[in-house]
Amino acid sequence: MERITPRRTRVGLVAGGLGAYWPQFPELLPQLQTSARRVAERLSGMDCEVVDAGFVSDEREGAAAAEKLRAADCDLIIGFLTTYLTSSMLAPIAQRSGSPVLLLNLQPTEAMDHATFDTGAWLAYCGACPLPEMANAFRRAGVEFRSVSGYLEDERAWTRIGRWIKAAGVRAAFRHGRHGLLGHLYPGMMDVATDPTLVSAQLGGHVEILEIDDLRVRVEKVTDAETAARMDLARKVFELDDSVVEEDFAWGARVSVALDRLVEDFSLDSLAYYHRGLDGETHERVGAGFILGASLLTARGIPAAGEYELRNSLAMLILDRLGAGGSFTELQALNFRDNVVEMGHDGPAHLAISARRPLLRGLGVYHGKRGWGVSVEFDVKHGPVTLLGLGQERDGRFVLVASEGEVVPGPLLGIGNTTSRVDFGCDPGEWTDAWSGAGVNHHWALGTGHRVAELEAVGDLLGLELRVVRV
Repeated sequence: MERITPRRTRVGLVAGGLGAYWPQFPELLPQLQTSARRVAERLSGMDCEVVDAGFVSDEREGAAAAEKLRAADCDLIIGFLTTYLTSSMLAPIAQRSGSPVLLLNLQPTEAMDHATFDTGAWLAYCGACPLPEMANAFRRAGVEFRSVSGYLEDERAWTRIGRWIKAAGVRAAFRHGRHGLLGHLYPGMMDVATDPTLVSAQLGGHVEILEIDDLRVRVEKVTDAETAARMDLARKVFELDDSVVEEDFAWGARVSVALDRLVEDFSLDSLAYYHRGLDGETHERVGAGFILGASLLTARGIPAAGEYELRNSLAMLILDRLGAGGSFTELQALNFRDNVVEMGHDGPAHLAISARRPLLRGLGVYHGKRGWGVSVEFDVKHGPVTLLGLGQERDGRFVLVASEGEVVPGPLLGIGNTTSRVDFGCDPGEWTDAWSGAGVNHHWALGTGHRVAELEAVGDLLGLELRVVRV
């Protein structure tokens, strides 16, 4: 399946040094400019668009670079401290752009050759010198400070830089995002209720309020040929269990085609949905037909969450943009014999993180919901995983809640759920109490890999507290 390509992360770059050095040490500036070109080259290879504002040598050139980067509307601005430079050269860039700024102190190699270096050679290694000055000036100017120190080919430093690039991509996904909210709240689920205004106010972007009829009219326009083609695609993607009823399969495929059109027509980057319906009428059937299409959308980069869980679709979006997948998940049971927590959901799954070819199972009833049809079943790839929820405090403030564990093999339920056995390295009861008390909703996103380090950068750029549950 072709992934829906999001807007590329836009990174501004400015390098600089103190112009007073150039006439004193003629070989210094060319060396520093070579380093700046290398940084630009490495950034360009990190799946982002680089807006290079060039090399600045004084505060006037810094102001000109600030204007260029302000107009570029960057998701992250990187200031490369090639040697000493005054804070007045970078402060305008940090103040005027409105974008988060990351400062790089990357000296040419691991260490100086002390026996042969003169003052000019030393100055090429002097990017650390202005770093405390920048931190102090930024703090006094009310600008958030963050930096990475290392050397040009230091992969540890580039790993940290990569986290900031990914986090900037998440920030961009929210700033420019359009998030669908279709149907109505699942009755009685007080924890999942979200004020759409708070999403735009705290994260940016737009929440598009949709009705079940927005999907129904599109379902009615899907042709039999389009339905058959979607069924053929599903047969390639999924293993079909014997429980799948052909009529239900066809209906799920028809709704899937309509969902694609809904996402395209409203330019959606995520979707949360729920509709109860009544007595098998059309709206109930539409509401029960989501899972196949929502799973296909999620796999293509448009996270979809059931039960009207807007904050969960946003958590899934974060993990997706970090390359971790992100499946709709809740607690199922605790296994004290094997010391694992069993979790999953009978809703949309991120197919990219399945341990095997996902199964499409027919369900005569959806637990707690009206209707019937097909559901997706798989185990997440065995290995490290991260849970991420977007909680909400009493004052309306959003918080990120995360925990790292490991999916391990073992017996699973065969009930059309994305069940996983997660080992958190502790008593499952103690972990469950700590997780539940951290402010998370009863739904969250489950993604592959340990991602807390990346989520720390995400929380920083979004201005959200990150709570990590460790027992």
